[in-house]
Amino acid sequence: MSFAHYSPKVFDHFLTPRNNGVLEDANGIGEIGDPECGDHLKVYVKIEDDIVKDIKFQIKGCPAAIACASAMTELVMGKPVGEAMLVSDDQIIEYIDGLPEFKVHCSALGASGFRVAVMDYSIKSKLFGATEG
Repeated sequence: MSFAHYSPKVFDHFLTPRNNGVLEDANGIGEIGDPECGDHLKVYVKIEDDIVKDIKFQIKGCPAAIACASAMTELVMGKPVGEAMLVSDDQIIEYIDGLPEFKVHCSALGASGFRVAVMDYSIKSKLFGATEG
């Protein structure tokens, strides 16, 4: 595999991923992928007043998957939840100036992981009535 297929922005997000790590006060957590044999993403969100106030992620994956997860955090941070939930795979790809066709599936990991974390937040807030933590 050649790295010549990747844009400078993919390399930037791969080498210096934004919002990487654990969010201790997350009120929503989403996991997607297979931790045993493939790409695996864990997304932590802090939602307050219907705004994505903070987001972090942990990932095991290829450079494209790491770049897409990092880009996703930048695209959803600070947005109202409803707007952030609309961030698409295509928007993530566009944000990092494209991916080779054989890596396009990596963009779905970020968007889907975020949506699972928001669903977790939504379920917890309905069950426990706690939207602030």
